[in-house]
Amino acid sequence: MDPSITGDTKGIQWGRVLICGGTDWPKLGRKERGGKGEGNPEAPDLLEPHILRSLSNVKITSIHASCCACHFIALDIHGSAWMFGRNVPCALGLTSVDMISENEPKRLRAAELGAQPGTRFVHAACGRSHTLLVDNQGQVWSAGANNFGQCGFPASPQILAFKTVDGPYLDGKRQRVVKAAAGITFSIVLTESGKVFSFGSGEKGQLGNGRTGEHITTGNKSAFDIEPEPVPVKGLDDTFITDITCGPQHSIAIDSGGVVYVWGYNGYCRLGLGNQQDALVPKIVPQFAGPNEITMGAQVIAGTTNSVVIDKQRMYWMAGKWKNSGEGSSGSPYSSFRFIQDLMGCKISAASCGGVTHFALTTDDDGSVMTVAYGQNAANGELGLGPDEPKSATKPTRHQPLLGIEVFSVAAGQHTTLFLARPNDKFSELPRHPLEIDAPELCLVCGNDNGEDDSPLECDKCDHPYHLGCLNPPLQTIPEGEWFCPKCTDEVDSLAASDSKPTANATRDEPKTGGKRKASGIKEHASKRKK
Repeated sequence: MDPSITGDTKGIQWGRVLICGGTDWPKLGRKERGGKGEGNPEAPDLLEPHILRSLSNVKITSIHASCCACHFIALDIHGSAWMFGRNVPCALGLTSVDMISENEPKRLRAAELGAQPGTRFVHAACGRSHTLLVDNQGQVWSAGANNFGQCGFPASPQILAFKTVDGPYLDGKRQRVVKAAAGITFSIVLTESGKVFSFGSGEKGQLGNGRTGEHITTGNKSAFDIEPEPVPVKGLDDTFITDITCGPQHSIAIDSGGVVYVWGYNGYCRLGLGNQQDALVPKIVPQFAGPNEITMGAQVIAGTTNSVVIDKQRMYWMAGKWKNSGEGSSGSPYSSFRFIQDLMGCKISAASCGGVTHFALTTDDDGSVMTVAYGQNAANGELGLGPDEPKSATKPTRHQPLLGIEVFSVAAGQHTTLFLARPNDKFSELPRHPLEIDAPELCLVCGNDNGEDDSPLECDKCDHPYHLGCLNPPLQTIPEGEWFCPKCTDEVDSLAASDSKPTANATRDEPKTGGKRKASGIKEHASKRKK
């Protein structure tokens, strides 16, 4: 059984969080940001990937975002959800605040919501202004905007705190949910039995139930069906769905055989069906329907105006609009799925689409992970190509700042991107966010300056300095890889102790691969402190 469900943390893949792009959460993408100015200096645009200090000592197993949202969820090995970003209206289940800083993410455990002991979060989905969390009991929790029932409750302005969604039910029995996805005004969930359910607004056919329910209301305005409880998506009864994903108003699913299904809004031909007619029920994409197995789908990704399928050969196919000029532009979107020429020679292992960004992970010539990025109008630096590089790239580009970084997951948001990477030597050389923090100059134990021959070791999270001999127990040599001070180690241990007993000591197994605390590096930091 999946270890994330049983509670056994051994063997679970985890990494550290990197962030690039906008961090001015209340104003991202809004006119009041200030035109072409630099925005808020307290919340800068990060033009290259930075190690996120606040989560630098937390083992994260998955990161979750949406191409139409400005908030993020990171799940750790204990099943806690770490949340930050825009919180309007209560998208992250908190009242009285319009944002949660990435430097102080909110940690949420299922136990805090009244769940039974041992319940942990195993999946998450971000909508435009709402959030879904899936726990290991197969239950869905939701919070945020609910004006169209997208949180799974009767229509109301918002759900102020995370509550359990009733259902889904099939033949009178509650189904265990394993995954969720969300758009602007709707949500879909996938059950353990391979069934898909949807709830929210029926506009554009995004619920996949065969109708929009369009009707005229007061003032000659149009309204659409609202489904406040999970309803089955039609036409998928005889197949076992293994994955789902959502754009703002369209959905994609893939079954156990690799057949790809699409439904919802089809503007710019984003469904890849050769037309722009909305699909009110799931339709099979002919290119991934067989009979040649290697050309069938392996992974599906939804963007704002496009869809991506990675086939079983690991080739990258795209439909819809994905840039503003030339092929694939608003003037000539891909009406059916076409492979991206610049990625033909790459075996793609994972991909993600943000507001205007596209990312793919493949294998480099030396066997390491290579991150590929492209996209136009990435005004906040969400591609993360570097401070001296253009913010946008019209063609797939090797991501230079991430060379040598073992990225294994990308969560591309509307104006910000998160990467999940295994710590190694190259990883430790990346800048950290915030770049500078208020840290003491001298060893916290002895308070002495012993010169460069005995310069203090700095914590990889808080920069607090300690002489090797002042630690308890003392260190004889500079540790390889990451090193966290006693305060930050106790902080993680206390979090582990507050979780279930089987995972209490999981955070002590820190990696031994190379980090940034080498002897020469320590001297550099010591001299910088002296200045």
